[in-house]
Amino acid sequence: MRHSSHSPLAKTGGGSARKRVTLPALRALYDARTPIAMLTAHDFPSAHVADAAGVDMILVGDSLAMVALGMEDTSELELDDMILHCRSVARATTSAFTVADLPMGSYEVSPEQALRAAIRLVKEGRVQAVKLEGGAEMAATIARIAQAGIPVLAHVGLTPQRQHALGGFRVQGKTCLAATKVLEDACAVQAAGCFAVVLEAVPAEVARLVTEQLRVPTIGIGAGSACSGQVLVQVDMTGNFPPGRFLPRFVKKYGDVWRESYDAIAAYQREVKRGEYPGPEHTYPMAEEELARFKEVIESRKAGRP
Repeated sequence: MRHSSHSPLAKTGGGSARKRVTLPALRALYDARTPIAMLTAHDFPSAHVADAAGVDMILVGDSLAMVALGMEDTSELELDDMILHCRSVARATTSAFTVADLPMGSYEVSPEQALRAAIRLVKEGRVQAVKLEGGAEMAATIARIAQAGIPVLAHVGLTPQRQHALGGFRVQGKTCLAATKVLEDACAVQAAGCFAVVLEAVPAEVARLVTEQLRVPTIGIGAGSACSGQVLVQVDMTGNFPPGRFLPRFVKKYGDVWRESYDAIAAYQREVKRGEYPGPEHTYPMAEEELARFKEVIESRKAGRP
């Protein structure tokens, strides 16, 4: 027996070795007009499979509040929660460029507050960059973090942490005035020094035109195919949720992990109840002479002999 059931996943294979993705590598993809593939991960297993599958960027998104911790929304997530999950993701990631969301309440008060939180995510969480929501009003904050040497991924359009101010999860940029606001926000965060901008839930044509006006990559989520890259929540795109759960229009379900897991667990439960598992092939043998001696020990104990 080389390992127990809790042997480290990192010691196994799962993907071909590739170079570490860096900011210059992401820039090279952008310059070559090669779309950037980004995916969320919230723990070691989800990061391990994403990294092995070859995604360019892994986002430890604050969506983990709902998909990993069962919270109502992202506003409940604390910075310490995020750091713990970042550390788990970082242990699994050997190639992808890792980014962590700054949780609500950890960066809005002042640029200095945001920088302190960003430093903790990099030093303690072991990620390579941070993401924060907001447009022109967050430019000074983005600049302060970037000036300290921490790469910043900006996020404009629909900003889920501000859902109450936006009236819910609503598509942004559907009028000329609203689209202009998205463009102005994107230009402001670019000028502040972000290395890329997430465009969430904006019309595809608006995202295309905004992308054309920028000199940094755009990462779309519900923003059409003209963005420089795409990001999805891993739980959504792998289908790791029960039937009947609402999915946004922009999500493509590439798998049915929930059904695969459900069927496997149900089969295990049935076999245990029927006494079919474990079978002989799942047990460890013992030499016959040693077994005979052990049986003698048992009989001696029953007879009260020392």
